[in-house]
Amino acid sequence: MYLLESHLSAEQNRVVAEVQAAAGAANVNLFLTGGAMRDMLGGYKIKDLDFTVEGNALKLAKAVVSKTGARVYAVDEQRRLVELVFGSGVTAEISMSREERYTRSGGRPQVTPAHIQEDLQRRDFSVNAIALSLNRASRGLLVDPTNGLADLTAKQLRAPQSTALFDDPSRLLRLVRFRVRLGFQVDERTQRQYESARAAELEKSIPGRELFEELRQIAAEPNAGDILHELEREGILAIVSPAMAGPKLNLASLAKLEKIRRLLPEGDGIKFDGLALFLYVLTEKLSGRETAELIKRLEMRKSEIDPWQRLEGKAKKVEQALKSPRLRQPYQIYQVLSQARGDEILLALYRTQNRMVQDRIKNYLQKYLAAAQEVTDAGVQAAGAKPGTPKYAKVREELIAARLNGRARKPPPAVEGAPPVNGLEHRIQLSRARMQR
Repeated sequence: MYLLESHLSAEQNRVVAEVQAAAGAANVNLFLTGGAMRDMLGGYKIKDLDFTVEGNALKLAKAVVSKTGARVYAVDEQRRLVELVFGSGVTAEISMSREERYTRSGGRPQVTPAHIQEDLQRRDFSVNAIALSLNRASRGLLVDPTNGLADLTAKQLRAPQSTALFDDPSRLLRLVRFRVRLGFQVDERTQRQYESARAAELEKSIPGRELFEELRQIAAEPNAGDILHELEREGILAIVSPAMAGPKLNLASLAKLEKIRRLLPEGDGIKFDGLALFLYVLTEKLSGRETAELIKRLEMRKSEIDPWQRLEGKAKKVEQALKSPRLRQPYQIYQVLSQARGDEILLALYRTQNRMVQDRIKNYLQKYLAAAQEVTDAGVQAAGAKPGTPKYAKVREELIAARLNGRARKPPPAVEGAPPVNGLEHRIQLSRARMQR
């Protein structure tokens, strides 16, 4: 439990506590599973929280939404699975502990409730088949029926079932993604299974919606370009879009995007749609017809298309605002950019050739945000403002402005024996020095 809490951000720890409290009130067994456990035990950054429930997952998710105000991103009624996005930006999945039986490759499985041991044994790879009990009586108990912990230690990807890649061919893409992202080797038997599935061209049976989900996962990876390059090399990327190959696979721009994304600080409450930004760069070289075919192939929803296709216009507005000659102080730049989403800011940085705009965005992301975070609730209250009052927000902004604009000027170097100089005297001295020069 200490290992888990130390790997989670403050926002993720809060979500774990909230879901755990809801499960306790509903009297159902709750486990942390999947990628969250793999990344925690492997020493990687935890991106998403995956909860598995021995009971009614949809009812539990509804209770969590009611208590926290989280937004439902997607629901799979058959698998009893709900994806949530919390106000802090944390994403989580709550699913029913289940067995899945397939009658044909790529088909919808027959789903039945099951205990956690059975649920873990039907998963794609052993490193994703580890669970941690979050129940009061067994909190912290590790459940690992497929020996995934040993595979994590050996840096190996292994499918627990001999038909895992045949049952769900989308796992073919997942195998490549994990292999590139984690740098793991593929177990010999799993590699033979992969080659047999490819020889049977099972990738062609992957439903469009599952292709989209895999692309969404790739978009969240820090090395998305490397993954797409490997998928192209393996000959699988064509099932996503036949046009997205060779020079039209925008690898150089994806590498630029990955570098820019690292500038975005985490945990500062910045709203960020990484998928929309990724899709913009990914399809930059595609024609309108090719983009339309991609949307149709992936069975994308309007709620997924609109943020992507409206992003460029919003980024242009951000860029135009930053070109204003009226922006003379750091706080004014902070005001403009704090009202924009993270994906709008990064796309403006990605697109612009204006050096001043580039510098202003980088200063905001690397300096101004951190300085603004130093204005704490305690500091605002010490200035005489009570939380929840109109004065509170005003005082907070005044303190941020003073901190940002004050940091823009450095005091003159101290002269031994000379009295301290205030800001006005400093400006006068600078003016005199310029006149003399």
